[in-house]
Amino acid sequence: MSATTRAIRIHETGTPEVMRWEEISLPEPGPGEVQLRHTVVGLNFIDVNHRSGAYPLKSLPAVIGMEGAGIIEAVGDGVVDFVEGDRVTYCMVLGAYAERRIIAADRLIPLGLETTDEVAAAATLQGLTAHYLVHESWPVRNGDTVLVHAAAGGVGLLLCQWAKAKGATVIGTVGSDQKAAYVANYGCDYPVVYTNKDFAKKVLELTDQRGADVIYDAVGHDTFEKGIGCLAERGRLVSYGQSSGAVSSISLAGLRARSASVACGGLGTFVQDPIERDCNAALLFRLIEDGTLRLEINQRYPLSEAVVAHTELTQRRTTGSSIFIV
Repeated sequence: MSATTRAIRIHETGTPEVMRWEEISLPEPGPGEVQLRHTVVGLNFIDVNHRSGAYPLKSLPAVIGMEGAGIIEAVGDGVVDFVEGDRVTYCMVLGAYAERRIIAADRLIPLGLETTDEVAAAATLQGLTAHYLVHESWPVRNGDTVLVHAAAGGVGLLLCQWAKAKGATVIGTVGSDQKAAYVANYGCDYPVVYTNKDFAKKVLELTDQRGADVIYDAVGHDTFEKGIGCLAERGRLVSYGQSSGAVSSISLAGLRARSASVACGGLGTFVQDPIERDCNAALLFRLIEDGTLRLEINQRYPLSEAVVAHTELTQRRTTGSSIFIV
């Protein structure tokens, strides 16, 4: 008789209410796999996109969730880098919304004593996203002007701080005066409430009409086209999400006039190689430990209350990072 575990699973895509807290089977770990008991699971907007159908899944029913931390309970044949009892984290592997899961060992990141499970589950996906954005998609340099959309979110707060630590001037868009005051404490030099001001005009005003060297855009439809209008010459707009919907078209004329460019970001390609991924994660956790990056976990939910968590996230009622306690 196979073992079982409880998980949040969807049988169809749609509103938060399609998520069900139910019992599912748990097989034995196969070659190269481990059985992981989650202690904390991360909440990320990619989970919303999977649940809604914006990012199609290969099959249904499916356990969603792309990030978690916990303790290895059993290892399969051929696993040499981990043993039972090791604390680990991971991201970009579907199936995190569960008490236990089977996962390939080469997708795991070892955790040191200085990194708690809560920090790991809140920061692995969002922090590694911020890492590739400021180091790969556009290597931020001292003196750059950086525009961060959704600056009060988990990735947004880390982006503001990381860019500031690299010597950039940071402009961030937020949805309320309260969030503007909040992000000002996390490296954002000029918070812009997009509901009150035209962010593109404000960027040009703040830069003497020069524009932003790089725009990090996880919003998509509502911000993309306008963002092109406030890029600096030879600047870059990095699209790495679509919380407001997909981008329908790109103005090549607007880009050409500035010799500017667009890059589409995706964390998945940056966490495939274990050596690169573990090195980047070690830097991330070290910067959190020494205070260069302040991680704010402002929402904690029981995993069984995923409906509430998704509702609050999509209604933009959250700030910083959110986690599920398992």
